[in-house]
Amino acid sequence: SERPGTVSAGAEPFPLLACTGPTHEGATPMYEREIAARFREVNGDHPMSPADDAYVTAQFAVLDDLCPVSGHDPGAVRLMMLAGLLPLPGYLRSDGAEMVPKDLFAPAQAAGGPEKLEAWFVAHWADPVAGRQEWEAYLSGRYVCLHSVTPATIQRKERLTAEITAAPYDPDAGSPRWSARLHAAIDELDALEPAFTPYDRLRFGGPTSRDLCIDAMRARYPRDPATARER
Repeated sequence: SERPGTVSAGAEPFPLLACTGPTHEGATPMYEREIAARFREVNGDHPMSPADDAYVTAQFAVLDDLCPVSGHDPGAVRLMMLAGLLPLPGYLRSDGAEMVPKDLFAPAQAAGGPEKLEAWFVAHWADPVAGRQEWEAYLSGRYVCLHSVTPATIQRKERLTAEITAAPYDPDAGSPRWSARLHAAIDELDALEPAFTPYDRLRFGGPTSRDLCIDAMRARYPRDPATARER
């Protein structure tokens, strides 16, 4: 049987409501306005710069482009986002495009459909309360701190950031073995996280986990030269 979080190569798109929006020129796609309003409720109303737009275009997919190739109707997907069955877009580009993870539908496929996603997702946490808190965070679309957003990557990121943050207080702090352990954790977190963009620091109200746990820690505790030579 498949492990939780995996999707077979031939997985069929999960069924969605038949939902079509206005098709005449200049019409607003169905539920796009509602998604934009919900997005700003969650993230605030911050401007996207040209650099922000370029970043999200490279890292994410436009919902209206992803849906057809994935076998889904954009209006139905937006409706499921509004209903709390799928996460909101991670970004709204300056032109209004809803930017979503390229694997947006993978967790729902792994769960057996969007109506089963919440239970599947929450079950990955031993504490149901913690699982539901993570579910709410997932639905917000603000998990832009991971290349791929799954329960496993969320949990791994939490463990790594906790380990890195606590590292300066380890009994062997400053030793070569400690340095190797610290930088192994930093490198693993680096592989999990994208670069972020200035817009993220506006909506999160400060530095990102990459700023604090990767860039700042590498600057504060340079890699031990002996360890670096061994890599």
